[in-house]
Amino acid sequence: MRREPSAAKVRAAMFVPVEDQLRVIRRGIVDLVEEKELAEKLARSRREGRPLRVKLGIDPSSPDIHLGHTVVLRKLRDFQSLGHQAIVLWGTATAMVGDPTGRNKTRPQLTREQVEVNQRTYRDQVGRVLDMSTAEERENGEWFDKMSFIDCVKLAAGFTVARILERDSFAERFGAGEAISIHELIYPLMQGHDSVELRADVELGGTDQLFNLHRGRDLQERAGQEKQVLVTTPLLVGLDGHDKMSKSLGNHVGVTDPPAEMIGKVMSLPDTPMRAWFTLLTDLTLDAIDALLAGHPRAAKMELARRVATAYWGEAAANDAVAQFDRVFKDGGKPASIQEIAVPGDQLDGGAITLAALLVTLGFCTSRSEARRLVAGGGVRVDDQKQPDPLVRLGRGRYLVNSGKRNWAYAIVP
Repeated sequence: MRREPSAAKVRAAMFVPVEDQLRVIRRGIVDLVEEKELAEKLARSRREGRPLRVKLGIDPSSPDIHLGHTVVLRKLRDFQSLGHQAIVLWGTATAMVGDPTGRNKTRPQLTREQVEVNQRTYRDQVGRVLDMSTAEERENGEWFDKMSFIDCVKLAAGFTVARILERDSFAERFGAGEAISIHELIYPLMQGHDSVELRADVELGGTDQLFNLHRGRDLQERAGQEKQVLVTTPLLVGLDGHDKMSKSLGNHVGVTDPPAEMIGKVMSLPDTPMRAWFTLLTDLTLDAIDALLAGHPRAAKMELARRVATAYWGEAAANDAVAQFDRVFKDGGKPASIQEIAVPGDQLDGGAITLAALLVTLGFCTSRSEARRLVAGGGVRVDDQKQPDPLVRLGRGRYLVNSGKRNWAYAIVP
């Protein structure tokens, strides 16, 4: 689906001086390959009144996105705000192969049906960050579905195994004697070929994508095209304060999390990553961020939480969530609304369930061993009473279960 920015928006952007555009683009990035090339492209763009074609490939490999994914989306939005053409490339073909980036084992391959389901939810969530009405949306199945096996061989012919094994994750796995499937070696070439098909001027990605992005420059040069500029953004640290944000690690904030949940999660963030979160997830100036961080950490964190929730739910909903958080956790009250969760019958043993198993069912813990440690540490209350026994059995009834500041639920045992 091809779309272009409005003529008025493009004209307005053409009056933005190159250095001012570079200042916007530089914020919160890690790699810029090469800045001189980008300055030349921006200058030519102004002279010719032609927006740059800025590509971001998205593999719909799971149904939802979190704040970590929005960092690079916000950078693409920066290019949109400067009047350039944002290209959202849906990796309907590459998602079926699986990006090996950062993997220590082969990623499971998805079916076409799984990819299509994920793409539908991804698009809605990506639209919470980008202006999808002016974005050019494409699918790399457009060209890969038409390629023959010989076409694939020709694509691979320009690269040596040694070059592909320059990628750190491949080299480490190869050195450890771990299996590397041939299709994983092909993936970076597929991503690079996308840039040839789209004639991309700029490609965006996380820092872990730099190897793949370079393959686009290689293949464009081989095709006689001007090489794309590469811009990478940091990997957002998760709620644990040290690992990158990931659903599998449970340290994420989803863009569809309700505002109260967003507020609660952000308020649990350690102080150390706050500067990075402010820089990568808000539009505050660096001076404003410094001023906030010079004050009380809780006040700064609350402003961060409010701005994050506002971005996805609006100011009114964010302010209501902040007020609820203050009422519950500052004033010591219960949430105004507590969810009810029915325990499935197949999880009952003799008509009852242990507290440890219940905490997993409620989503308070990811495993029974974690639940046992939580209870043993005095972190669980049942009907407002601290419960020290993780193996206590709860029979038919309705129980108010609370763990920490964020986790409240009425458990219904049938």
